[in-house]
Amino acid sequence: MLALSRKVNESIMIGNDIEITVLEVKGDQIKIGISAPKSVPIYRKELYLQIQQANKEAAETPVTDEIMKKLFE
Repeated sequence: MLALSRKVNESIMIGNDIEITVLEVKGDQIKIGISAPKSVPIYRKELYLQIQQANKEAAETPVTDEIMKKLFE
């Protein structure tokens, strides 16, 4: 893991087109802004993990006739 120190209004770059800027620091919270192409999905980690789990569960669910009917209604 790379650890960097930044002050308010300072940024870091990831590759050529993702910029992360420190917007505000209040106590133990930091507000950041992320500029990235629309094709790059950005999620909070806890939400990302929920999406991964839901996708895993969906992939393990057998497709039944009832599910097929709902897909084509």
